Amino acid sequence: MAARSIASLSLSFGLVSIPVKVYSATESSGSISFNLLHNCGSRVKQQYLCVKENVPVERADMIKGYEFDKDRYVTFTPAELKALEESARHTIDIISFIPQSAVDAIYYDKAYYLAPDKRGAKPYRLLQEAMRESGRCALARWVWKGKQYVVQVRPGDDGLILQQLLYADEVRSMKDLEIEGADIQKPELQLALQLIDQISADTYDASEFQDDEKQRVLAAIDEKIAGKAIVVAEQASEPAGGQIIDLTEALRASLAGRKPAAKTAPAPAVEAVKERKGAKRAAAAPAPEAAPAPEAAPARARARK
Repeated sequence: MAARSIASLSLSFGLVSIPVKVYSATESSGSISFNLLHNCGSRVKQQYLCVKENVPVERADMIKGYEFDKDRYVTFTPAELKALEESARHTIDIISFIPQSAVDAIYYDKAYYLAPDKRGAKPYRLLQEAMRESGRCALARWVWKGKQYVVQVRPGDDGLILQQLLYADEVRSMKDLEIEGADIQKPELQLALQLIDQISADTYDASEFQDDEKQRVLAAIDEKIAGKAIVVAEQASEPAGGQIIDLTEALRASLAGRKPAAKTAPAPAVEAVKERKGAKRAAAAPAPEAAPAPEAAPARARARK
C-alpha cells in the first residue's frame, strides 16, 4: 500500500523554497491491549464523576480549567483555547546549519520523512547532497497542530529526515541523579576495552531484533483461544545478596565467555543454608498430578486493535 502524506509544506532557507510532503517515519507495532471486564464477562466503561456532587458528568457539560492554586481554577472556553494555539504555517523555516553531531540524541522526539512535491526534486536533492557533503544538518521551526516545534532536518540514505526535538525544559538533567564517582584502575580499563572490542559491530540492523515479550503474549492468547491451559515456566533467579563479584574477574570472565567466580560466604554459614534447604525439601508435600488438558477448541481469529 502506498504511503500517504500527512501534510504538504515548503522547506525554506534563504530565498530557496522546496515543496515537500511529510510522512510518518514510524508506526505502531500493534501493541497488545487487554479490555477491562466485569466478572460476568461484559466490558466496563469509564465514567466521569463530579467530585463535589458525586454525579456522572457528560462531555457536553465539561469545561477546561487551569489549577493556579489548591482547588482554584481559571476556566477557558473552546474559542479562547483555539485563539491561544499557534497559527498554522505551511512552512518549515530553516534557522541555521550545524554539525550533525551537535544535537544529542536524548533530544530526539518523533521522526518524519520528507519527500519532494511537484517540481521540488532538484532543490530537494541539492539540499540533501549539500548537507551530506558539509557534514551538517539544519535546525528549523515547524508549527504542527497548533504547537510550535524545533526540528532537525538531516540527510538520510534515501532522502531527508525531519526530527522533532524536545525543548530544554522537557529533558531532565542527569546531574540531579548525583551519581557517585569511582576510581578506575588502568588494568580494569584495559579489560573493559578488550571486551568492547570483542563484541563490537560496525552496523545496526533493526531486523535482527524482535519483541520477544509480545510474541510470548500472542502465543499465550492463541493457546487460550484454542482452549489450552497456560503453563508458566519458572524463571531461574539469581541468588539474592551475599555475593560480591570482583570487577576485574568479571571482565576477564566476560572475555573468556564464562561466569565470574563469586566470593563465597564463610563455611559455617554455607552449611547452615544447606541444612535449612534440606529441611524445607523434607517438609514439602509431593505435588499433585496435573489434570489432563481439555480438548483443543477451534482457534478463533484474534481481535486486533
